Amino acid sequence: MTQPSTPDLILFNGRFTTLDRSKPTATAVAVSRGRFSAVGSDREVLPLAGLQTQRIDLGGRSALPGLIDNHLHLIRGGLNFNMELRWDGVKSLADAMAMLKAQVDVTPAPQWVRVVGGFSEHQFVEKRLPTLAELNAVAPDTPVFILHLYDRALLNAAALRAVGYTKDTPEPSGGQILRDSAGNPTGLLLAKPNAFILYATLAKGPKLPRDYQLNSTRHFMRELNRLGVTGAIDAGGGMQNYPDDYDVIQELADADQLTIRLAYNLFTQKPKEEKDDFLRWTATSQYKQGTDYFRHNGAGEMLVFSAADFEDFRQPQPELAPGMEGELEEVVRILAQNRWPWRMHATYDETIDRALNVFEKVNEDTPLAGLNWFFDHAETISEKSIDRIAALGGGVAVQHRMAYQGEYFVERYGAAAAEATPPVKRMLEKGVNVSAGTDATRVASYNPWVSLSWLITGKTVGGLQLTPQRNCLSRDQALRMWTENVTWFSNEQGKKGRIQVGQLADLIVPDRDFFACPESDIADTSALLTVVGGKVVYGAGAFADFDESAPPLAMPDWSPVRTFKGYGAWGVQESAPLQSVMRNAAASCACASNCNLHGHAHATAWSSKLPVADLKGFWGALGCACWAV
Repeated sequence: MTQPSTPDLILFNGRFTTLDRSKPTATAVAVSRGRFSAVGSDREVLPLAGLQTQRIDLGGRSALPGLIDNHLHLIRGGLNFNMELRWDGVKSLADAMAMLKAQVDVTPAPQWVRVVGGFSEHQFVEKRLPTLAELNAVAPDTPVFILHLYDRALLNAAALRAVGYTKDTPEPSGGQILRDSAGNPTGLLLAKPNAFILYATLAKGPKLPRDYQLNSTRHFMRELNRLGVTGAIDAGGGMQNYPDDYDVIQELADADQLTIRLAYNLFTQKPKEEKDDFLRWTATSQYKQGTDYFRHNGAGEMLVFSAADFEDFRQPQPELAPGMEGELEEVVRILAQNRWPWRMHATYDETIDRALNVFEKVNEDTPLAGLNWFFDHAETISEKSIDRIAALGGGVAVQHRMAYQGEYFVERYGAAAAEATPPVKRMLEKGVNVSAGTDATRVASYNPWVSLSWLITGKTVGGLQLTPQRNCLSRDQALRMWTENVTWFSNEQGKKGRIQVGQLADLIVPDRDFFACPESDIADTSALLTVVGGKVVYGAGAFADFDESAPPLAMPDWSPVRTFKGYGAWGVQESAPLQSVMRNAAASCACASNCNLHGHAHATAWSSKLPVADLKGFWGALGCACWAV
């Protein structure tokens, strides 16, 4: 209870889960100079307030440490967030297509409508993706690009014209452009066996100007704050070059406008030039340089391209090049000698096994002890590899990609193989450093509660029971995976991750009791209050008046963020006439079984957002004859 100064903020009348085993619960906390200065009862904490102390009554609500994503592509995602239509959490393809139609109607030429990951066809009640004919029906003139996981992309005819793919376009290396009988591209691109064709095609689209990118990044952080995220480790990413593509986030950091604490990794960009990248970067950048809000976190997740094993479970496991070990060793020796930790993308145990051979060899000459290095993903890691990682002092950062791709994994490898993919509980039992994240935004969603739900229930977003209960985590274990466990991966143990005196004052007040709500409700959680460094960065409901961090309106004015807000945030506000129209349409639908998007869609919530005339034309184009009502 020792106070360095009068508290700047006191939150009281709450139910705090601190994750501090010496003091697991509290009703009040005080914050001084961005750190927790007192954690205890209302009776202990409230008398510490001074005349300038801000006080927030939590009204008996629960509070948790702020969530930290161990693998997020925030920097890349922020540059593009305002341009992307997000299907994260949308329950039906009908809803998704109507959102697409609404966005097409407001998107000016030559801009695209982009849906870039964060969803799976299995989350839709229809259990399928849109057809190319459906895309062309709703968007005959506006380019539409839809990225589904890392397995495929769908382009309408306008998008094919925009990117210039024709009968004469050669087949890309590592990918496939599907063609009709005359050799013309259909609009379906497949990752076989890697996602380069998907990345390269998306990169052909228009980019936001710099001032819009600044605004876009702030809105992405705002959306993460709304979901209770207060920190993340940025894993770099394809087409994200250092330092050029880091300028926007650096400018926001310099202006004290970051609302997410971010540790960033440097991701090599060109095959056969990886060694040169890391020689240059270790000479010009310093590990840990920066602040508690924006700091350097080492290398990865791409160390060398020859070791990449993309997790497209619709395709056979990729074969890594025979010479991978030599290229990887060159890079790891540079990192170890410079005392840089690293993270390495590895889906399959075969990749992990070969990489560990390299790590163990380097360790003989340059001990890795004290370097917080780790593997990312590790879906099929073996017990033997777990033990080898533990012996070398490494870690495993898992993400909930299986919640989106589990059905495809089961198709190829069987349900039994998916029961511990990855074996999170077993790794924890063996004492390995393990934490959780999302790998958003191009595969899984950025929503942390979907990840928490997957860890606890073992279910995919499509409802498949992938992991049996014996392999699932308790709510306490899952929460620690998203808070205190992540701090090892950014070398910040003891600095954040708990509500504890001396730690950075990052916390959230969720809109439901995480420990008491039904398991089925966990994924729908959002925050009512998010605090980073003792500053309110998001407030809603009873806490809206405390929120002074909202960015200006999303730019440009046609941004999907203005209309659809964020994950699960687009509310239903139907007018009485439209409610009547929708009820009549649903009741009198005569062709429900024949409609391309099925009859239930006539009564879905999105319909209220479109003029009746537009709905008639939309459904008519999709083969529905019922809009004569």
